[in-house]
Amino acid sequence: MVANVSSVGRNGVHDFILIRATAIILTLYTIYLVGFFSFGPEITFASWQDFFGQLTTKVFTLLALGSILIHAWIGLWQVITDYIKHAALRACIQFVIVAILFIYLFSGFLIVWGV
Repeated sequence: MVANVSSVGRNGVHDFILIRATAIILTLYTIYLVGFFSFGPEITFASWQDFFGQLTTKVFTLLALGSILIHAWIGLWQVITDYIKHAALRACIQFVIVAILFIYLFSGFLIVWGV
């Protein structure tokens, strides 16, 4: 049994709901991108820059990025707590994963708002 809980949600039901909500957001974002590729203009640097220059695309992209990170953290936390029983090792691995996810978050934020 894992005594120290460091998941995103307060309990398993909350994590379950977060996983489903992030999956819905990621599905909608995928449909949004497929729509742009399928029905948008010819893909050039200018059209790509115009597409990602829109406020709605920037916000939706950051929402999708946040969803990916939440989804990844919950999934990795579940695998780590299932297979790594040594508390110190588990804590170190979780710290490294959280650090990497924060780097992804800040990098994504800078990239999206830098367009």
